[in-house]
Amino acid sequence: MAARAFITGVSGTALTDDERAFLRDQRPWGFILFKRNIETPDRVIRLVEEMRSAVGQPEAPVLIDQEGGRVQRLQPPHWPSYPPGAVFSALYEIDREAGLEAARLSARLIAADLADLGITVDCLPLADVPVPGADSVIGNRAYGTTPGQVAAIARAVTDGLAQGGVLPVLKHIPGHGRATADSHFQLPTVDTPAAELAKTDFAAFAPLADLPMAMTAHVVFSALDPAQPATTSATIIEQVIRGTIGFQGLLMSDDVSMNALQGSIAERTRASFAAGCDVVLHCNGKLDEMRQVAGETPMLAGEALARADCALASRRTPQPFDRGAARAELDRLIDRAGSLTS
Repeated sequence: MAARAFITGVSGTALTDDERAFLRDQRPWGFILFKRNIETPDRVIRLVEEMRSAVGQPEAPVLIDQEGGRVQRLQPPHWPSYPPGAVFSALYEIDREAGLEAARLSARLIAADLADLGITVDCLPLADVPVPGADSVIGNRAYGTTPGQVAAIARAVTDGLAQGGVLPVLKHIPGHGRATADSHFQLPTVDTPAAELAKTDFAAFAPLADLPMAMTAHVVFSALDPAQPATTSATIIEQVIRGTIGFQGLLMSDDVSMNALQGSIAERTRASFAAGCDVVLHCNGKLDEMRQVAGETPMLAGEALARADCALASRRTPQPFDRGAARAELDRLIDRAGSLTS
């Protein structure tokens, strides 16, 4: 059954009748969960099943932002806590292999949590490279301050997710690390010269260009396109994301309901597709906005459909895994990182 090229959130822990009808009629390609959708594990499992049933696709992708640290939709008491990226960075700087193993183990454990719920995609890893003076929206979520280290840890995270049967989404391409504002609230502008961006920000993403999916940054790079953020910039998507970085997977927008973007939800949606996004992401669960997105979204077809199918086909069967032993080793490594940074 054909799907429409958007990913949507819903309003609560169960579908309303109006949401069920909307999903049945509009058939989004996938779904994304937030804290408002989370109660008990059983309730999350039922919601995932409800959403997939509404679109008639038992394998429809279900996404979540489960990074660890302050970006963790699944939280105690039902789910364990995980460290932010800065912990892996601190450990890596003392012991490279230990830092990579901690990142892999954390992602493998997260994947096991998600697989229990039927969630198949994690919006992870980040390849953003922060700089002094940047907004704290990335902050301790980052894996370091050099592109080589960031890419290496991001690869370890990707490996851990893949071993648990969960697909990664690389974010925020081509880089959110220099932004001096939080794009949830306003549009950041980066005035760094293009040559420097290529050596730092873009260089962290290039080694990860083989990942199946990526999410754009709502950031203006004035040296490349002074008028449009990456999400709605055909120049940046063609020349940087598909060109310099070499990413050829499924490209989704960041949330089009974020305040960084201008215009109505319908206008933002049109602009994202016109620039070259394959799929638009809408997160807040407001049905009136969801209808605007759907009204401007084509059915998945052509290269976008091929990329979507390729992404889903890359998901692997989870490998055998001793969750208790993995958590014990991760905790040991976290304790070591804490002692190194205290």
